[in-house]
Amino acid sequence: MTDVVVVESPAKAKTINKYLGQDFTVLASFGHVRDLPAKDGSVRPDEDFAMDWTAEDRGEKQVSAIAKAVKGARNLYLATDPDREGEAISWHVQEMLRQKGALKGVTVHRITFNEITKRAIQHAVAHPRELDTPLIDAYLARRALDYLVGFTLSPVLWRKLPGSRSAGRVQSVALRLICEREAEIEVFRAREYWTVEGRFLTPAGAPFSARLTHLDGKRLEQFDLNDEASANRAKAAVEAGSFSIASVEKKRTRRNPPPPFTTSTLQQEASRKLGFGAQQTMRQAQQLYEGVDIQGETVGLITYMRTDGVQMAREAMFAIRDHVKSAFGPDYVPAAPREYSSKAKNAQEAHEAIRPTDVTRTPEQVARFLTPEQRRLYELVWKRAVASQMQSAELDQTAVELVEPSGKTKLRATGSVIAFDGFLKLYREDVDDAPAGAAGSEDEDSRTLPPMREKDPAKLTAAQADQHFTQPPPRYSEASLVKKMEELGIGRPSTYASILQTLQDRDYVKIDKRRFVPEDRGRLVTAFLVNFFERYVDTGFTATLEEQLDEISDGRADWRAVMRAFWQDFNAAIVATKDLTISAVIDALDEELGPHFFPQPADGGGDPRACPACGQGRLGLRLGRNGAFIGCSNYPECRHTRPLSVAGAEAEGEGALNGGIKELGTDPVTGAQVTMRRGPYGIYVQLGEGSTDAKGKAVKPKRTSLARGMDPDSIDLERGLALLSLPRIIGLHPETGDEITTAIGRFGPYVKMGSIFKSIDKDDDVLSIGINRAVALLADAKAKVRGLGPHPKDGEPVEVKRGRFGPYAQHGGMVASLPRGTQMEDVTLEQAVLLLAEKGKKLPPLGKKGAASKAKGKAKPAAEAADEAAPKPKPARKAAPKAAAAKGSAAKAPAARAKTAAAKPPAKAKSAAKAKA
Repeated sequence: MTDVVVVESPAKAKTINKYLGQDFTVLASFGHVRDLPAKDGSVRPDEDFAMDWTAEDRGEKQVSAIAKAVKGARNLYLATDPDREGEAISWHVQEMLRQKGALKGVTVHRITFNEITKRAIQHAVAHPRELDTPLIDAYLARRALDYLVGFTLSPVLWRKLPGSRSAGRVQSVALRLICEREAEIEVFRAREYWTVEGRFLTPAGAPFSARLTHLDGKRLEQFDLNDEASANRAKAAVEAGSFSIASVEKKRTRRNPPPPFTTSTLQQEASRKLGFGAQQTMRQAQQLYEGVDIQGETVGLITYMRTDGVQMAREAMFAIRDHVKSAFGPDYVPAAPREYSSKAKNAQEAHEAIRPTDVTRTPEQVARFLTPEQRRLYELVWKRAVASQMQSAELDQTAVELVEPSGKTKLRATGSVIAFDGFLKLYREDVDDAPAGAAGSEDEDSRTLPPMREKDPAKLTAAQADQHFTQPPPRYSEASLVKKMEELGIGRPSTYASILQTLQDRDYVKIDKRRFVPEDRGRLVTAFLVNFFERYVDTGFTATLEEQLDEISDGRADWRAVMRAFWQDFNAAIVATKDLTISAVIDALDEELGPHFFPQPADGGGDPRACPACGQGRLGLRLGRNGAFIGCSNYPECRHTRPLSVAGAEAEGEGALNGGIKELGTDPVTGAQVTMRRGPYGIYVQLGEGSTDAKGKAVKPKRTSLARGMDPDSIDLERGLALLSLPRIIGLHPETGDEITTAIGRFGPYVKMGSIFKSIDKDDDVLSIGINRAVALLADAKAKVRGLGPHPKDGEPVEVKRGRFGPYAQHGGMVASLPRGTQMEDVTLEQAVLLLAEKGKKLPPLGKKGAASKAKGKAKPAAEAADEAAPKPKPARKAAPKAAAAKGSAAKAPAARAKTAAAKPPAKAKSAAKAKA
């Protein structure tokens, strides 16, 4: 009989099982085993925030395996990660096992460890605890908040601002920071200023430089020399002077080492020094934490990497001090261990900082067991942790003032020298990838001054005036954005990487030269949220909410009380937008983003909103079914439009089709070649080259057109096969249980449920659109067929259908137009039966319809034939036809219309063909 231990990942399970021995069975949960279903109603505020949880197949399978292993065991140890998410996973596992009845006679323990070492694992098993209820409550509150904001605010975005994708509680605030920084850059106007520098020699002939600080007895401010003329006058004053040393000030300063890494500082430093993105950093850190194979043994090299604590275990501090003493000498060890405290606004996790599990495993010793990325990150963690326990660096700073006899013109020279390198011998924040042993190296912005004494003459050898311009604030990098979010108290260390990735996945921002640049879609979404939900994208409000979540995790607040206070105001804000019109939204965004979309010309002349086509209209923001664009106010007389931003991806993608064909690869199922081709109606993917059937008749290969907005360059074998596999089943409607599918039709991609079709926006991906978005789209669609029930005479179904000429009722072969102005949804079974009895007409035989269609080359489907045969509404004030004429119209008119339809394609088809051509 063995005890059972549950961890999160299989990599940890193998290592921990080896540490604990045969008396334990270690299984992995593979992360979260269940979650809130992605549908409305999973969190119910009206029931005091009751939640529904569901397990996917993988989670159900893992918990079933755990339940089987627990059978007969005395103890279950829940050993998931030592943070809020880990506590939640343990709670979910326990709840699912309890529902299965698998915990009878089993004692459940919660254990945590900060490093995967034998000593830490055995100590954790010997000192178990109960599940931390406040931490679980904080998880529930955070999960409910994120769910309610996402599932309540995102649909408002979709309805009021077509083309937008989603809104998130923290994601939207991060996006606002990026957009506001971009707005600052756009309105920034550079200012010119000049500096004057003189080059001198000491009496001993040593050169140095000094900058002009006083002119005509007045201290120079930054913009006092604002043009070349004033700069040249200042330069002439320096050249005319005879200077001597007025004063020499020397001061010794100490620079303390930075604390060991937290999650956010690791992401920042890895971004700046190694060029790693936040996701990449966390992925490599996870591997170092879970362990790497070193000579046949899996060894965890660093402590847990999701933390905002900067403290270290005392045994770790003393081990590092011993290593410093042996590696660098006693002068590099401070008198007492260094204790650090976090300055992060919302720091609350009681975890250690990120450090090596064993300081004696130097980067050089383990390098051959690591990938290049792992090696670089481990070296960064190791050096930072070791440097944090080293002696401070000492620098001698010198400031020299030069003056001419009148005292009206003064210059100043500064410099510094490292007197004792201390921790700088190993690690420097101001130098990228500084090598170990860089003793005596200088700061990038520092310089050494030669020996000088007061009253020594200084010989001027040259003077120069330099032009400068003020610079706009820099765009956020991943490092600086994470730092800003941490300073403001927004989000948690474990969420930063996923937040930044989500912004890129939604196409709200892009990365250019390692800096975030907001896309126009992101600017529109931010402007909408700031105008209509300003409180919920306010940094102060978001930070306060994070503090309340921390109070919950500390057991100082009730999570449901926090949720009630939030939901009351948030729901009221959502309800307030019920009557908000799209035109009002567009007007607000047009006003907000006018300076961005219509910047004033550099020469200041001309109206940037003047229509270049008609010269009379005013350009402004417009909204179409596919999103926002710029259009003329003189529409429809002037049809001038332009996209918000012009992208060349589509043209470049089409150019990739050399000779009209691009090979994507081989279908692993059929072995046929998958190609992308350009046809007369656009680009499509094709499987194989076609074949012939048993009768020798040609069989066309399977083809699927690219959906609008798809970049041909993005189509690889995987996406090509996904296109060829359409239609795709998305899932079941959460209310009706009907199957929802998606495909690409003659008018573009769409979603379908039964007889209900709805085109999807160009911003939705037909290959990945989810059930929630599909349900939202279908909610706005109108069904083409509505069943009313069985006919009272024969039991055959009676239906109401939407035809080209209006809605009509149908029973078997009888059809009847609905009265003018009557909606499909308003007709009852009794009304339809009466209408069919009074005005019903028989459908024409299918043979006639097929014959009429032969002129086109193929017969129409029965559904289209029925639609053609459906009676048309009679024109107003038309005289009643004669009996003979009425007798023939029922059969002849539909056939005549079928011939006309076969000979002349519908207007939609013609316009679609023209657009494709």
